[in-house]
Amino acid sequence: MPRYNPYTLQMQITRMFEQGQSLFATMKVQDWLRERNEDPAAYEILFHQKPAPPGSQEVLVVEIELKRRDGQPVDGWLQQQVNEHG
Repeated sequence: MPRYNPYTLQMQITRMFEQGQSLFATMKVQDWLRERNEDPAAYEILFHQKPAPPGSQEVLVVEIELKRRDGQPVDGWLQQQVNEHG
């Protein structure tokens, strides 16, 4: 059973980029996929840095995009969950 983490995956990835640890972001998303019984090798993981919304305490937000390597569309719920704000 996955342990509870009060921070969303998107928050963790954004923090990694802010701290210069973006190299480990892909592994973090792969672990997240494994926890949801998905095969990480079936996905291409892309990161998009965007300015944080007005009023946010953050400077930037990193959006995570999943693309299936077999060309099939990514399940909408999975794409939504990967970028859940909390």
